[in-house]
Amino acid sequence: MKLSQIKSILATVETVNFQLPSGSFVPEHFHVTEVGLITKNFIDCGGTVRNETVVNFQLWNANDVDHRLKPQKLINIIELSEKKLGIKDYEIEVEYQDTTIGKYDLDFNGTDFILLNKQTACLAQDQCGIPQEKPKMRLSEMNKEVKSCNPNSGCC
Repeated sequence: MKLSQIKSILATVETVNFQLPSGSFVPEHFHVTEVGLITKNFIDCGGTVRNETVVNFQLWNANDVDHRLKPQKLINIIELSEKKLGIKDYEIEVEYQDTTIGKYDLDFNGTDFILLNKQTACLAQDQCGIPQEKPKMRLSEMNKEVKSCNPNSGCC
């Protein structure tokens, strides 16, 4: 989800709720302790230099259980960070401490914001020897007229 999308959604909702991948919710008394701009410059295993930029939201719980972040307050925080940090319409990454600090992608289901698990991946699969998965075929679906298995037929 991009920054412009969350601002549009916040303008239409009455509450701000974040649901974890487990189905449980971040407690209602959470704080957004940071809205920041994170730029990552790195080189992948194939030698390609890459750059990624995301807007980071950090969620935190305190013992002030009467605290509730209102949508307009979060819009104000976002707009202040856009102005002061020069933040543009980047993808959002959410940090939240569960058993460890987790980083999540963000989605919305019509009612709640959904924290989605991020996944690692090799960015240079063509250069680091990862074999491509062969297509799976059912013997019953193979051409019945084939009497022998030609190495180029895909049946072997």
